Amino acid sequence: MNRLLQDWSFTQLGGGEGTKDGEWLAVSQFPTTVHVELLKLKRIPDPFLGLAEWDVQWVGESRWAFKTQFSVTEDELKYPNADLVFEGIDTFASVLLNGNEILKTSNQFVSYRVSAKPHLKVGTNELVLKFDSAYTVGRETEKKHGKLNLWNGDSSRLHVRKAQYNYGWDWGPVLMTTGPWKPVSFHCYENRIFDLDVRTQVSESLDVKLTAKFSFEKKKGFASFVLFKPDGSEEVSAPKMATDNGVSELTFDFPSGHLQLWYPVSQGEQPLYTVEVQITDLDGNVLDKRTQKIGVRRARVVQEKLIDQDGLSFLFEVNNIRLFCGGSNWIPADSFLTTVTPERYRAWLELLVQGNQNMIRVWGGGIYEADVFYDICDELGILVWQDFMFGCGQYPGYESFLNSVKIEAEQNVQRLRHHPSVVIFAGNNEDYQLAESVNLELDYSDEKSDYLKTNFPARHIYERLLPAVVEEFSPDIFYHRGSPYSGQGKVSTDKAYGDLHQWNVWHGTQEPWHNWDILAGRFVSEFGMQGFPNIRTVDYWLDGDKSERYPQSRTNNNHNKADGFERRIELYLVENFKHSFEMESYVYYTQIMQAETLAAAYRLWRRNWAGKGREYTAGALVWQINDCWPVTSWAIVDYFLRPKPAYFTIARELRPYTVGMTRKDKQVFPDDLSSADFTIETVLEVWGTNGTLVDKQATIEVTFFDLHSDCWRDKWSKEIVLKANSSTEVHKGTVSGQPIRTKNSQIPKTIIVSAKLVDENGEVLARYSNWPEPFKFINFPADTEVKAIVDGESITLSTNRPVKGVVLDVEGPDVKWSDQGIDLVPEDPQTVQAIGLNGREVKLRYLGDGTA
Repeated sequence: MNRLLQDWSFTQLGGGEGTKDGEWLAVSQFPTTVHVELLKLKRIPDPFLGLAEWDVQWVGESRWAFKTQFSVTEDELKYPNADLVFEGIDTFASVLLNGNEILKTSNQFVSYRVSAKPHLKVGTNELVLKFDSAYTVGRETEKKHGKLNLWNGDSSRLHVRKAQYNYGWDWGPVLMTTGPWKPVSFHCYENRIFDLDVRTQVSESLDVKLTAKFSFEKKKGFASFVLFKPDGSEEVSAPKMATDNGVSELTFDFPSGHLQLWYPVSQGEQPLYTVEVQITDLDGNVLDKRTQKIGVRRARVVQEKLIDQDGLSFLFEVNNIRLFCGGSNWIPADSFLTTVTPERYRAWLELLVQGNQNMIRVWGGGIYEADVFYDICDELGILVWQDFMFGCGQYPGYESFLNSVKIEAEQNVQRLRHHPSVVIFAGNNEDYQLAESVNLELDYSDEKSDYLKTNFPARHIYERLLPAVVEEFSPDIFYHRGSPYSGQGKVSTDKAYGDLHQWNVWHGTQEPWHNWDILAGRFVSEFGMQGFPNIRTVDYWLDGDKSERYPQSRTNNNHNKADGFERRIELYLVENFKHSFEMESYVYYTQIMQAETLAAAYRLWRRNWAGKGREYTAGALVWQINDCWPVTSWAIVDYFLRPKPAYFTIARELRPYTVGMTRKDKQVFPDDLSSADFTIETVLEVWGTNGTLVDKQATIEVTFFDLHSDCWRDKWSKEIVLKANSSTEVHKGTVSGQPIRTKNSQIPKTIIVSAKLVDENGEVLARYSNWPEPFKFINFPADTEVKAIVDGESITLSTNRPVKGVVLDVEGPDVKWSDQGIDLVPEDPQTVQAIGLNGREVKLRYLGDGTA
């Protein structure tokens, strides 16, 4: 018998701004946390609006309690076991059953099971959870154990096993949640299944060994095992087994091709098998049953020598197929986690797949995500990079902290290991970088010392504790010590090994985005550029205050948490664009800047995926796909699931087939004693990519337009073969129509180069237009005319001159667009779907439209 406990109420202990002393208020939902309930009762302002975040800080520093009553029958008390199960407590709580303390909690990431039987009675029982402030407890713990180094948030967070982003991050508010954030249940039983461990080992020849181990109390009875096919029919079962020894172990061998393999999205199907195990008593009465969906796949991280370059690859291979991983980083989808429904998870992850992405990284400053998140990734074929929850800090290594971390790691590895989508566990986010930056004791060549005796004791966690847990409970999932982490004795910024967080665009040296090609790493697991969200989202947080509707307002500043964001946004804007400070125009230009920056990264790094032995860059995960509140950030989709133009430009760069170009000025000095005599010619390089597993015949058509000429253009085409699962170099030459220059005063012509990949049926596989940059030097012709012909929910766009960065919008409720940030050239119309248009007039923005 297992039932969820409902009908909860809550109070502020001692009374205060939330409740009067002794006043208990019914919760609106369960599980829940305090902010959510106070918001629904209108006892606090909405911290997502205006500056109200700072008016609710007392909530996270107060003490709270939740309570419920539940009845217990005589029959239930006859069971030998009666437990209370707490799936998640945020964070420090004392749990009292009928006035008796049965549990003290201290880790948001773990679940607790406690025997309730000694304190239960027939009839009504009262359960009370008394919460201390995680912020206060953290500060007290920090006083005891010492202040440590970190980036983002309050330093006391390093001592608290709680979602670190609650303390504030460079994209998120300070909202210290508290409460029972996962279900609480009452469980009476004769016997139960403690653990179910199903593993599929797939060899290089793709034959499969399936092992299953499940444990329970040592009592007389029987255990059974059935594996069901994806269609629900039985694949294999085992004879009944006695439960006397407390464990059952099974092994099945399947030849190659017998079981259906699970593939990442775009590489194959995602069949899921179902395991069902149950235990019965001697009379056949079912005592417990567990089901689990599994996928059968061979997943590896390949690190091997490369051709013509130093270092090692860092690539993912699934079922012997090497993959370019184009994807995103994931932060928690809300500051208030209990409001994130399965439907919201699905909407986010479907957006990822619709954007042609195949990997998501669960970042180490949030949470080990809800089960449904991984279930949906399994279903959709999304590969999951899973961090352990350590982010940007010098974490401690005292005994109680290590013990808590060990339990946390064991529980979450056991919970996640059966998901075919999970292909890597990483020990932390940027903790090695933090250690390098503040010169902690970190000798990468030393693998034997007791790291707990250094001032970087968390190295013991990442290199001893966590890998031991993964090896014991999920040895088939690759363990990576951190992200970024190079290995081979190299620092974390080494571009030839491991994974890389490339923040020298925006942070660091603040490189031009055109330098992504020389900033490449073997696997770029973070990089990004900020852009304002949809103007509707900006207006939401302004909450009707029109006096604050300008880019530099106090309210808009509060809804951007990045240090120095004013300087950085304006640096990249002023280097590249003529722009206005009118609110809607400013939103547009930051969005186009973000779209151009991120598309360039994917385009240039996908070029580095050049075939076996030449996987010079094997993945790019943008920071980030989502937001936890309405904010200006690096997200490519805002809090309300409104994609920014960058989402669409990335989607184009991750299509199965793409075409890319670069143009670079080549300056030659014939006399090395003179700087006055030289020539400059503009060199064009063209390549294509093919993400499928078969070669593709296509025609590439390249057209050159002079932006200021009504009649001049040049064009060439040729038949090409795009190599399977690789980039293919297509052309190198000069830009047609661009004279060789001999003086810096000679202004180059504004030549736009448009390339299309066309298949044998005339279908356009890919487009890309290469423009001279920076865009701020371009004098856009006043007679440019962009037409939008509307046919129901389809809009066909055409132009008389090349146009950069077309963004569509309407008055009123938003529309679901199929594309944005579009480049147009004459005689090549493009069609955009607009779900929800409902006959409204379409508004267009583009570079040089006269509004800058």
